[in-house]
Amino acid sequence: MTRVMIAAPRSGGGKTTVTCALLRALQKRGTEPCAFKCGPDYIDPMFHRAVLGVESRNLDLFLCDEARLRVLFEQSCYGHGAAVVEGVMGYYDGLGGVSDRASSWHVADTLGLPVVLVLRAKGASLTLAAELKGLKEFRPDSRIAGVLLNECAPKLCATLAPALERESGVPVLGCLPPMEEARVESRHLGLRTAAEIEGLDRRLDALAEALEQHADIDNLLRLCESKIAATAPENGSKEARKIRVAVAYDKAFSFTYLESLETLRDFGAEIVPFSPLEDRALPEKIGGLYLPGGYPELYAKELSANRLMIKSIKTAVENSLPTVAECGGFLYIGTALCDGDGAEYPLAGVLPGRAANAGHLVRFGYATLCAETDSLLFRTGERVPVHEFHYWDSTVCGEALRVEKGGRAWRCGFVSDTLYAAFPHLYFAGRPELAERFVAAARKYGEAHGFA
Repeated sequence: MTRVMIAAPRSGGGKTTVTCALLRALQKRGTEPCAFKCGPDYIDPMFHRAVLGVESRNLDLFLCDEARLRVLFEQSCYGHGAAVVEGVMGYYDGLGGVSDRASSWHVADTLGLPVVLVLRAKGASLTLAAELKGLKEFRPDSRIAGVLLNECAPKLCATLAPALERESGVPVLGCLPPMEEARVESRHLGLRTAAEIEGLDRRLDALAEALEQHADIDNLLRLCESKIAATAPENGSKEARKIRVAVAYDKAFSFTYLESLETLRDFGAEIVPFSPLEDRALPEKIGGLYLPGGYPELYAKELSANRLMIKSIKTAVENSLPTVAECGGFLYIGTALCDGDGAEYPLAGVLPGRAANAGHLVRFGYATLCAETDSLLFRTGERVPVHEFHYWDSTVCGEALRVEKGGRAWRCGFVSDTLYAAFPHLYFAGRPELAERFVAAARKYGEAHGFA
């Protein structure tokens, strides 16, 4: 089985483009690849899914410990002929920007992955060799197995490759030339989502064809061949009695981790997708409600206009349906939400806050959530790794939980025996007990209402 990480010295180097091109090329070769993304990013995995037509999973060593990460990775590789992991930020950039913890290198080292480093051959030539040599020698085992030059003309690649190999000792596997198909407009949280890119399938085919033509994929496969046998996933859930849990999923709410949903299923949840934009009411006979993050601010007018769905959700939450509402979901059950032009629209009104664009990232990054009371998901004294990334902020963020980050602390969130509502994103796969508690509460609700 081929296992490889695609990494780069910094953000903006073309990791997503190269990863998607390689995934499509491997798929055309019949290897049935699977995909992963380092870190908490929701958007890049959407591009992997667009390439493969299958899900992509996250690998995050802040939200998940090393032992659990190995299990998740091995089980996810089962049944596939190749695994391609897209790195995050710069190769060694970890917590706080001054540590390699939870960096791409940390993930590669934990999983024993060979790494293909993507270098942009723009504005530098032999200096690339110095950069590459430094990256290779920065840690005793850098795991760097090869280099691919991005946005590099084939003739320039042929000129640079011998010098780079001579100076660094790292094989150059070829290049991906400059292509209009590789250009994707960004938004405030990163790339636009895959569903918003016109002609994405055509673009991916062109990128894969160019990679096959200008890179030595056969050599890459040889360098990254692994004899480790993937572990088969466990069969069946830990709880035989199923309970339906409604999960918002549409253009406004698309930030969900597959691993979190799988963890909920492990404890007996039957995931029932629904659309706050299109549907008129919550699914019937549900014991729980999960409102994840996304881009609700882009659809504030449409969400507000769907008054029947708003009424259905407001009634359910106020009647103690176990509910997890994080980030965008938290904004949805607030009083009002402003769109990108500043126009304000009324929403569910379960919580008092009104949300608008803060003009900058708010409380961005990893943090630790500290529970001071028992609630739906947490027990007193527990410390849970979380992350935040959002430009919209609320006038009332809540006071129920303490959040700590790098010597700073603040309060956030609304919690009760049936509610978690706050900006911090949770990762159930890293803390399965949270999923177990959520599903147990959903089952209790279903039993009380005669359908569990």
